[in-house]
Amino acid sequence: MATAGPDGITGRVLKACADQLAPVFTEIFNLSLEQAVVPSCFKQSTIVPVRKKPQPACLNDYRPVALTSVVMKCFERLVRDFITASLPDTLDPIQFAYRQNRSTEDAIAHLLHTTNSHLDQRNGNYTKMLFVDYSSAFNTIIPSTLTSKLEVLGLSLPLCQWISNFLTDRPQTVQVGKHTSSTLTLSTGAPQGCVLSPLLYSLYTHDCVATSNSTTIIKFADDNVVVGLISNNDETAYLQEVKNLERWCQENNLLLNVSKTKELIVDFSTKQERSYQPLNICGTPVERVDSFRYLGVHITQDLSWSCHINTLVKKARQRLYHLRRLRDFKLPSQVLKTFYTCTIESVLTGSITSWFGNSTMQDRRALQRVVRSAERTIHTELPDLQDIYSTRCRTRARKIVKDLSHPNNGLFSLLRSGKRFRSLKANTERMRRSFFPQAIRSLNQETPRI
Repeated sequence: MATAGPDGITGRVLKACADQLAPVFTEIFNLSLEQAVVPSCFKQSTIVPVRKKPQPACLNDYRPVALTSVVMKCFERLVRDFITASLPDTLDPIQFAYRQNRSTEDAIAHLLHTTNSHLDQRNGNYTKMLFVDYSSAFNTIIPSTLTSKLEVLGLSLPLCQWISNFLTDRPQTVQVGKHTSSTLTLSTGAPQGCVLSPLLYSLYTHDCVATSNSTTIIKFADDNVVVGLISNNDETAYLQEVKNLERWCQENNLLLNVSKTKELIVDFSTKQERSYQPLNICGTPVERVDSFRYLGVHITQDLSWSCHINTLVKKARQRLYHLRRLRDFKLPSQVLKTFYTCTIESVLTGSITSWFGNSTMQDRRALQRVVRSAERTIHTELPDLQDIYSTRCRTRARKIVKDLSHPNNGLFSLLRSGKRFRSLKANTERMRRSFFPQAIRSLNQETPRI
């Protein structure tokens, strides 16, 4: 049940009194939309700082989460669904957040496929990935700029005015423990914790797109990656894309956090020593790294997965301790199995379709040893990771095939027979074992075809 906002009204109360309150709130919601005005009591929020790190060192190490009225959350869901239904499915196709049938797994798979496809074409190609970090992205949205973009997208003027009113003159207080600050009224940003904020942010950034065929910008909310596909040592398009992003941020009031923005280079060429051009943003050099944790997955410059898998194994083994403690309390095996599925298997299989195919046998054995340890603890057979990987590959592939708006739908093209999908060309084992070629082979082995 949702936590009560500043008005103290809980979801439990609304649910218990739904029959009596529904007509009242329906009238209020309709009046609000007609007049393009959000009641001030609905805009009040209590900001609770949530730590981003175990030991915060500065204010930026906290995430300001807004506790808002549960009634307003219900209202926002209605508006969100209406806006979503009004927008074309093709809008900002490589924004993988806050959209149906999109996930972090899709964003990672798209990034890796874009990289592998380019590296697979010819020797000498390499890829640069710029993992972009923004400072308080949600809190810097300018309502007037947002509403202008929404009008261009075809949303009605009254709805745009309602959204502008929703984002302006918002009374906020900060609560830390039992202490509450004085009220401050803000007219900038979309509070983190509001139902509408993620959608509004994605619409605010929908026009931040690549301008060259050799570059792409992959987005998952405010986790953006600028990918430069470099051929013949020509980085001109990539460097220009970074400049375009810098200019776009200035025009849209987004602040690039250069200290947390990192560049990673994937280059398998062994015939020549390269001297890569240094990258500067706002006059500050960008740090070049050997690995980066993107959406929960450690991507390395050699696209190997030992670093990521070692992290998973370590985390899963820590949780095995709690599984053993629960066993010592004589809990039923079914309860222990549920605990394993939720807290250990979920760690081992996070975004598994993106990385398991290219993992080494040594890494797979390390993962499977965790499963075997859990089996000995529970005394119950548990799903094999290879089986989980194969099943999820097929499931994910079926969803992409059925979703014509998915950016990777075009990779699944039928042969003339209409019974099998065309295999993707792969010159290297790395490409052949990546998600999309594997998924196509898996679907082709099924009978009947989906």
